[in-house]
Amino acid sequence: MAETRYTSFQVTMPEPWIAHVEINRPEKLNALSPDVWQELRTVFDRLSTDPSVRSVVFSGAGEKAFSVGIDLKWVSKEGSPFVPRPDEYVDPARRAAALRQFGIEFQESINSIEKCGKPVICVLHGFALGVTADFCSAADIRICSKDTIFCVKEVDIGIASDVGILARLPKVVGSYTWVKDVTMTGRNFGADEAHRVGFVSSVFPTKEDALVEGFRIARNLSEKSPVAVQTVKHFLDYSRDRTVADGLQYQLAYNTAVVQTNDVPEAIKALVSKKKPTFEKL
Repeated sequence: MAETRYTSFQVTMPEPWIAHVEINRPEKLNALSPDVWQELRTVFDRLSTDPSVRSVVFSGAGEKAFSVGIDLKWVSKEGSPFVPRPDEYVDPARRAAALRQFGIEFQESINSIEKCGKPVICVLHGFALGVTADFCSAADIRICSKDTIFCVKEVDIGIASDVGILARLPKVVGSYTWVKDVTMTGRNFGADEAHRVGFVSSVFPTKEDALVEGFRIARNLSEKSPVAVQTVKHFLDYSRDRTVADGLQYQLAYNTAVVQTNDVPEAIKALVSKKKPTFEKL
């Protein structure tokens, strides 16, 4: 991976095949402003096509927060989408068009996590508030430390989220009642509750412990065929909003090409010989 410097993110390759993406605004508790989420899209779009990356660990710098969510100083500033200037967009249709374009850009930034061709493991700790839930719900695997505090907070600033959480959360967890509870009340919930409903797959005593597990998962994934891992992710995301019959038909058509990869005989040979396989870049 070619080294690229970012303003709000630190992106490193601590191990072969594994990228570590950190929101790097610890002095602001990793609060999210437009510059941050626009840069987020650049980060994940690049990782998606980088052949030297096979898995991504996504975390927040500092000890207090993965992220406290949207930057309230920016939200409350006159001229933001939420607090228009008195003379701004007097015509409602033009105001609506501007808001829609802002929403599309924000959605696409968060979608870049889900659309990333590589599996993304989100490691949460401390505060994980508001729009943070939209970010991590777009990841493939979520784990957290015991001290993590979550909430879906948009209702408390007078809006219903339209950038991902209300679409994704009901598909991530098993209880629609619970989803309505936390999204309509905006209440906080902790790591154990998030684990109980399936929002996170595991909980660890500290951030450091959670990161160790995140890298263990990433390492496991990076040792497998990148063709297989990335195709599994693609099939699962494709099939989520379609019927079983549609998913099966698509998977069969797609796999007639993909199963011809040289990774298949390499993986079988490794299983038989009980040796670790080596796969080429994808």
